[in-house]
Amino acid sequence: MNKFPDQLKQLRKDHHTTQDDLATKLFVTRQAISKWESGDSTPDLNNLIKLTDIFNVSLDTLVFGAEGEPKVDTSEFVFDPKHNRYVRRFGKMNFWDFLSGYWWAVLAVAFVLGFFWAAH
Repeated sequence: MNKFPDQLKQLRKDHHTTQDDLATKLFVTRQAISKWESGDSTPDLNNLIKLTDIFNVSLDTLVFGAEGEPKVDTSEFVFDPKHNRYVRRFGKMNFWDFLSGYWWAVLAVAFVLGFFWAAH
């Protein structure tokens, strides 16, 4: 049994959002939202992910009606709409995250330090 249409409609109503408002946030038509809620069509994966962000629920909750906390830790991650994915908030990076993201800078510093060490 497909629970998505019922879940979408319930979440939209719980957040006091109209079909027009939701369509505007997703850059789709109101008719698309209506078709999703009636079960005549389903959104693509990008819109499903955007819906989880708008309603702050997990994909399991949105699609299957599974109860539970959101799977994304919003204190550590934030949705990046430009790249359509969750990214780590700046300032919460540990040493290994820094090395994986800025390995080129570490190599440059090591090269410069090695150059000065060899010159003396």
